[in-house]
Amino acid sequence: MRFAVVDIETTGGYPSKHGITEIAIVLMNGAEVEGIFETLINPGQPIPPFIANMTGISDAMVAMAPPFEEQAEKIYRLLNDRIFVAHNVNFDHSFVKYYLQQAGYQLQVPKICTIRLARKVFPGHKKYGLGHLTRALDIPITNRHRAGGDAKATAEIVSRALAASGSTVIKEMLSREAKHQLLPPNLSVEEIHQLPLQPGVYYFRDKKGKVMYVGKAKQLRKRVVSHFTGLDTSEKRQALLRTVYTIGHSVCASEFMASILESIEIKRLWPPFNKSQKRFEASWSIYQFTDSKGYHRLAIDKKHRHTTSISNFGLLTDAHRTLWKLVKDFSLHPYLCFLEKTPSTSLPDETLHNQKMQQAINYLVQQPASFVIKDQEAIVLVEKGRFYGMGMLAEWTPDQPISQLREQLTQYPENEVIRSLVQQFTEKYPEKVYPYSEAS
Repeated sequence: MRFAVVDIETTGGYPSKHGITEIAIVLMNGAEVEGIFETLINPGQPIPPFIANMTGISDAMVAMAPPFEEQAEKIYRLLNDRIFVAHNVNFDHSFVKYYLQQAGYQLQVPKICTIRLARKVFPGHKKYGLGHLTRALDIPITNRHRAGGDAKATAEIVSRALAASGSTVIKEMLSREAKHQLLPPNLSVEEIHQLPLQPGVYYFRDKKGKVMYVGKAKQLRKRVVSHFTGLDTSEKRQALLRTVYTIGHSVCASEFMASILESIEIKRLWPPFNKSQKRFEASWSIYQFTDSKGYHRLAIDKKHRHTTSISNFGLLTDAHRTLWKLVKDFSLHPYLCFLEKTPSTSLPDETLHNQKMQQAINYLVQQPASFVIKDQEAIVLVEKGRFYGMGMLAEWTPDQPISQLREQLTQYPENEVIRSLVQQFTEKYPEKVYPYSEAS
C-alpha cells in the first residue's frame, strides 16, 4: 500500500473561507518513508493572532511563499494514486481537495483517518488527539503544530499500526467501511450501525452530551450519513465534523410525525446548529377591506401588531394557498383578492360578489374543527383548530371518544411551524383526515 500522509496548517476551520498556510506530505511505501515534501503557502489573507501564536507561522513568514495554485500540480502528483492519510482526515482532505479543485485538479483518492485507525489498533486510550496519542505511544514529535512535524508523527503512527497487524484494519477501512471514512473522527461507526432505516428524529451531541443539532428523516441511518458525504465546505458542516461525538434518535411512525417532532424538539432544546424555526412566528396575514367602488376585498400582507386580521400564517406560501382555495371554493374574482394585477375578465356584480366574499370570510373564521390525522400508526389530534398532541397507536377507530384518545397521546405545545405542517398535510392527504364531532 502506498500512502501520502498529509498535514496542513490553515487560517481557520473551513476551506471556502480560510486558506492554507503550510502543507507537508510524507510519502510511504508500506511502513517505509520514500520522501517528504514541505512548504509554506501564502494564504492570501491575514493569519489570525491566536493561530499565529499556536503554529508560529506569521504573516511575514508566508508573505514571500508561493500561493497554493503554484504548488497545485506538484501536490496533485504526490497525492494521486495514493491513500490520503491524516489525523482527522476530513479536515485536511477538505482543504486540499477544495484548493486543488480551485486550481483545476480533481482529487479522487481513498482516505484513512489515523484517529479511527488508532482506535482500532491501539484501543483503551482516553484520548486520540495527535498530542495525546504520540505521548501514549512514546512517539517523539518536534515542531508541534507545524505541518512537517505533525505529518512525520502521523506517519510514525501509521508505521506502528502496520507493525501491530494494522494492515488488515486498513484494508477493512478501505473496503467495507469506506463510506464511514466520511464520518466525524469522534463518532464511532457503531453509532451509525445502530440507527434504523425508519422515520424519526436524530440528535447530534457534543462530547458533553449537549444536543447541537436536531433533524428529521424518512430513513434515519441514510439521512445521518448524508450529512457527512460530498465536498461540502460550508462552515456548518466543518463545525459538525469537529463537534459530533454521539447521535441519539427517536423513531416515529411516519415522516409527517417526524416533521412535527423535529419542530417540537428544536423549540425545546434550542440547538446551536439549527438556524431555522428558532424565531418562527406568524408573519403574514389575510386582511379584509372595502375599496372605493364598494367591493369587499381580501389581501395578504405582513402581520401588523395593531391591526385585526382574518387569519395568520407563518409562511407566505401558506397564505397564498389558503387565499387561492377561497377563490376556487367560493368563485371569487382573483383580481379582487390581489392574486391578479389586472382583471383578466370583467368584474362581477358588486352585491353578488360581496355576498360570496362574506361566505368565504365566514368559512375562514368559523369555529375551527376537531379532527384526527392517521398516517400509518401515527395519530395526530387537532382539537378546535389547535394541535393537541400525537402518538403511535396500532389500533384506532374514528368512533373512539376524543376524551379517551387524549389519554393515549402525548400532549405537546403548538407552534406556527406545526400549524403549517398540519395544514399542508390535510390539504394534500384529505383521505387521512377524520373529523371529530365531539369536542369535549
